Amino acid sequence: MSDARQLLGIKGASGTTNIWKLRLQLMKPVTWIPLLWGVICGAAASGNYHWQISNVIASLACMLMSGPFLAGYTQTINDYYDREIDAINEPYRPIPSGAISLIQVKIQIWVLLLAGLGVAYGLDAWAGHTTPSVLLLALGGSLVSFIYSAPPLKLKQNGWIGNYALGASYIALPWWAGQALFGNLTWTTALLTLAYSLAGLGIAVINDFKSVEGDKELGLQSLPVVFGIKKASWISAGMIDIFQLVMVAVLILIGQKFASVLLILLIIPQMTFQDIWLLRDPLKYDVKYQASAQPFLILGMLVTAIAIGHSPLIQAL
Repeated sequence: MSDARQLLGIKGASGTTNIWKLRLQLMKPVTWIPLLWGVICGAAASGNYHWQISNVIASLACMLMSGPFLAGYTQTINDYYDREIDAINEPYRPIPSGAISLIQVKIQIWVLLLAGLGVAYGLDAWAGHTTPSVLLLALGGSLVSFIYSAPPLKLKQNGWIGNYALGASYIALPWWAGQALFGNLTWTTALLTLAYSLAGLGIAVINDFKSVEGDKELGLQSLPVVFGIKKASWISAGMIDIFQLVMVAVLILIGQKFASVLLILLIIPQMTFQDIWLLRDPLKYDVKYQASAQPFLILGMLVTAIAIGHSPLIQAL
């Protein structure tokens, strides 16, 4: 299991000297999953995705851009600027352990960024966009990733702003990319996904529990540091549940009542796992909670996306 954790880039990983395993660990493949899923949701919400070879290849390329390239870039640059915190919280990580040099990390950051932007440019060309919407989204997301991790702004210093930036990057941005690639990204759906991203803020809080010691020492105002572990776990659960329920209300308003019922049914097990894992001991059970609850959250995202794709919000375009 420790070898698998090493490859996925999650805590409890084993050590390695293989440079490619180290590079993969920096990219944290486990974090790609919501972005890949976000692209699928955006394609579904466009109301214009068709199961044909060209669309499948384009969607896979968009996933490659969003996950391995740009999420990999985000995670690598975050590890680069978090090396002092990781030396306290996760000293086995590739950078604080000295297993990989800083110059190699910088090269990886640039390669992943340029590869992601290159794919975005190609996707706009394939879609025939007069305005390079996918490239602009990739550039915007890359900028958010940089200011999230890098001084002087370092958005992650503030628990609310940093976690919302993270939530939006994992929910809204890939959704927008998928929807812009296959259809039209409207202000209405953009705002809805930004609201959905507040549930992502709750998910982002979970990642802060493992870093409390280092965050306190270096003065980062994460929500577990500001409010304490117990209150932060309730904030996390509340944000996840409340803003999914907001989406239930939206689905009812746009006439997608069956989808709203499905979404409620997917929220219930999440609340159950919150009681079992998250609210009892988020430090001990954070990974178990995410593994058990997040599949229901991302299924709920897809239900919402499909409903939007078949709603007046899209059909009126």
